[in-house]
Amino acid sequence: MQFVLYNDAANQWRWTLLAANNRKIANSGEGYYNKADCLHAIDLVKGSGSAPVYER
Repeated sequence: MQFVLYNDAANQWRWTLLAANNRKIANSGEGYYNKADCLHAIDLVKGSGSAPVYER
């Protein structure tokens, strides 16, 4: 898996998480004005491995 960091059309930072087969698994869902904020969001996703899963 890999995270791809990029600028969107509004010149905001976004990320996409790709699987080993290059299929999109997740994306940032919002743009960030600062690259550091976008990188922090990636770190939050990386660290959420122990988050509970709920079924509705």
